[in-house]
Parts: sequence; structure tokens; C-alpha cells
Amino acid sequence: MSHAIAAAADLNAPPVTKILAEFVTSHPSQGWTAEVDHEAHRTFLNWLGCAIGAANHESVESSLAAIREFQPAPQASILGRKDRVDMGGAALINGISSHTFDFDDTHLKTVIHPAGPVASAILALGEHINANGRQIIDSLILGIDVACRVGNAMYPDHYHRGWHITGSTGMLGSAAACSRLMGLDLQKTIMALGIAASQPVGMREQFGTMTKPFHPGGAARAGQLSALLAKHGFTASPKALEAGRGYMQTVSTKCDWSEIDRALGKSFEISLNTYKPFACGIVIHPAIDACAQLRAQGVKAEDVERIELRVHPLVLELTGKKTPKDGLEGKFSVYHGCAVGLIFGQAGEGEYADDIVNRPDVVALRAKVNATTDTSISEASVDVKAILKDGKEVHIFVKNAIGSVENPMSDTNLEQKFTSLAEPIIGSEKTRQLISALWKLGQASDLKQILSLCTPD
Repeated sequence: MSHAIAAAADLNAPPVTKILAEFVTSHPSQGWTAEVDHEAHRTFLNWLGCAIGAANHESVESSLAAIREFQPAPQASILGRKDRVDMGGAALINGISSHTFDFDDTHLKTVIHPAGPVASAILALGEHINANGRQIIDSLILGIDVACRVGNAMYPDHYHRGWHITGSTGMLGSAAACSRLMGLDLQKTIMALGIAASQPVGMREQFGTMTKPFHPGGAARAGQLSALLAKHGFTASPKALEAGRGYMQTVSTKCDWSEIDRALGKSFEISLNTYKPFACGIVIHPAIDACAQLRAQGVKAEDVERIELRVHPLVLELTGKKTPKDGLEGKFSVYHGCAVGLIFGQAGEGEYADDIVNRPDVVALRAKVNATTDTSISEASVDVKAILKDGKEVHIFVKNAIGSVENPMSDTNLEQKFTSLAEPIIGSEKTRQLISALWKLGQASDLKQILSLCTPD
């Protein structure tokens, strides 16, 4: 005998799926300010640099080997490599590579890394259908808006339940962006979002493993496939996002519907995007910034008795690995971040190499870092005190780390970061030309020049 089980659900939710689909299909090209458009170019440039930089990482080698098992058609490029695979495989692999260094963009309001799923999907699809640069920028802005608005509605409950919110909203952003790129009508875009809603990707348990960067790659591929299925008549619930047993009410107890359409089409979530100066979890950035400031003030590692941190509880929840064994674990260690910030004055990908993580002076300094939680300290802030062997104390309080909305990276900073990532892979001349081309992406008649420059000689 079957028994109906009542779901604790809001059965009067607004038609979120349709609202977002209407926005994606009807919002005019360049229907935003020049500042928003420029931010989209910054986002794409930062994402592409991160993807190229990790092109030869073992996670990319492994995922490419797996995709080759399918004998894929050569539809789309793998960034930073000469390989071409099917567009779904390219979306997956470029999404993985863009997040491998944990160096990609962050929408701090939700801690979503929005470009990974969206840009990876549309670049591969755009190469296949011969899209122009304006179509890419438009789709990027609208896709990121969808992912982040849904994220806004569910954060922090959804995240605190254990979902990796980048992957678990990214398939919606990817589906929306791909629908826009292909010019799907309203009904098919509703279907694309509905299909994507059954494919949230990723749990936080995977942080510190190769599967974390799989999440944005998996979301990119899932959203792209959802849009292609919808294009060819595949169907889904038209209320897949908002229904009582739909996506949002299943994966979160918080569903603030007002976040979906608040200033929809007037303000854009990409405006809140930020870019990492440090190749690790965003909550570590204030501590690294503080320790780099200690170094700039003349504090030396060998003079340190101990370093005391006061941090928000989330910092230790996410990055509390005291004794990381390799670079991947180091990216989730606030202790390692402090050590390299003081020793090197920076925390790029090089500072997360396995040999640096295990270098004796780094290990020794890490052991001198003590962290305590304090709920009065914001996630974006840190209070750091260095106690020196001669008894002196040096105090640093960072309210907003470099790279935040309040203290953003400049275009020049982003170009320097891009160069550090891309130059070892594609060379200095291609890197220089690529930066120039990316700033003009919205004017490009096609993607051929950019993709050619992303390919090593």
C-alpha cells in the first residue's frame, strides 16, 4: 500500500523558470552599461588565463584521456593544447582546467565561481556554431546572471548543506547561456533550464581533490547538453526550478524568490564578480594579504615566534588543513597561505607546488601559525598578530583583501596575472597578442583568432 508523503514546500512560488527564460531570450544585446560589458571582458580574460595555465596539469591529462575513450569528433579546442575533442568534452575539460588552480573568478555574495561553467560551455559551443564575440559576451553576462540569481536565492543554506554551489547552480547558467547563444525561443529555453535543473553537480566533500574542478566542468557540459536537447525537442517540467519537488526546494530550505527578479535586467550579477590574486580558496585571501603586508613591513620568517590569526568560523571549516601533504591540500590550508604570504610575499600557483608545500622552512613556519575563530570577524576580513622572538608584536587587520569588490584588481593586475599563467604555455608573443584580442572580444567577427592564439606552437 502506497502512502503519499507531503513535502514541506511553498506551493505558491512564482514562475521562476519562465521568468529567467524570458529574461534570457528577450533581453537585448548590450542591454547594459559599458561598465557591465567591460566586466564581462575582465571575467572572460581571467577565466581563459586560468584555463590555459593549467593545460598540462595531471587533472587535464586524465580527463582528456577519458574523453578520448569515446573517440570524439574534433569539434572544439582544448585551451593551451593542440588537442580538439567534441564540444561537450571541451566544455568539461576547459571547465576543469579553469578551476584546477582555484584561481578563477568569484561572485563573493554566493562564493560561486561563475565563469567556469558558463564560459567553458559557450566557448566550445561557439567554436562549433561559428559564433561571434558579441554573442559570446552577451551569453556570458546572461548565463552568469541566471546562475548567481538562483545562488542568491538559496545561499547560504544550500552551500552549508554541503553543495558546491559553483557546480550546483552552474548547469543553469550554462544552459541559459547556450540557449541564448543558439537563439532558442522561450519555450525551448524553459525546457533547457528544466533539463539542467535535474543535473546539479558537486559536493563540498570533494574540496582538495581533482573532483572539485570537475564540478564546473561537469556543470558546463550538463548545461550545454541541456540546451542541445531542448533545441531538438526534448522536454522537461516547465516549473522545474520552483515546484514543490523541483530543484530549488529540493536542494535548499531557503528559497528567497525575490532574489530571482530583483532589478532583473537592470543590475547584473557579473558586476559583483571578483578576481583572485592568490591561487587558493577565497576565504584565505585576507590572511595571505595580511602576511604579505607583514613581509613588506620587514617581518622575516626566521624572526617569528608565532602568528596568531582571528578568522570567521567558515575559514577553518573550509581551509583548516594544518599539515597539507601536497599542493591541492595546500590550497585549503590557511596555515600554508600565511606561511607563503610571509616568505614569498605572494601565493600564485608556484607557491602551491608540491615541493614548496613540503619545503622545510615553509613547514616550520606553518607550524607557528595559530588560528582561532571569532564570529565578530567577517568572512572577508582577518586579524593577524605576529609575535617576534625579540618580544615585539606587529598587528595587521585586513578588512577587505586585494581582489575583493572593495579593493579590486585593476586591468593591469589582471593582465599580469594572465601573463604569469599563459606565457609558460603559449609563449610571450602569443600571450601579448591574446590579451589585446580579449579586450576586443565583443567586436570580434568570430573566435578563430582567439582560439588560434590559445594553441601552443
